[in-house]
Amino acid sequence: MSESTSQSRQKIEDAKEQVIGALAETMDLYGVTPSAGNLYATMYFKDQMTLDEMRDELEMSKPSMSTSVRKLQELEMVKKTFTRGSRKHTYIAEKDFFRFFIVFYSQMWEREAKMNLEAIDRAQGELIDVIKDSNSTPDVVADAKSVYDQLESSKPYYHWLEDLVANLRNGKIFDHFHVDNQE
Repeated sequence: MSESTSQSRQKIEDAKEQVIGALAETMDLYGVTPSAGNLYATMYFKDQMTLDEMRDELEMSKPSMSTSVRKLQELEMVKKTFTRGSRKHTYIAEKDFFRFFIVFYSQMWEREAKMNLEAIDRAQGELIDVIKDSNSTPDVVADAKSVYDQLESSKPYYHWLEDLVANLRNGKIFDHFHVDNQE
């Protein structure tokens, strides 16, 4: 291999390392540990990797690596694949950042809306009981109505969040926020 080719290959590796570092550092935004972020970023530049290859390349302990792979699978950042004729599972990193964004934020926002709307419904049921209770004093009824109204005013946000998730999943969001495929 010529010196020029060797230098070019080193530049390619250096370029990858810069991106791997940035990806790994920002993965905390998605609730993954730095080691899981580093694993994902490394896998991003690979076609596929076995658990043994991951462990060897990243020098991670087996428990740490298994935990990281599992977390990345939960977030749909990594998929397990099967290779015919091999007993080892291989894993592939999601390379489409838009798909990853849609999956991740849809899950998070859907969970937020569902949990909070359910809590609001239960709380409002209890507040209605207080409001209708003939033993409640006017002050207590006023407080209950105030809290009820405050909760009611938060519902449009959660319904908007549900609509946002639906528009992410069906792709209609891209009608409003176009993807420019050119730099």
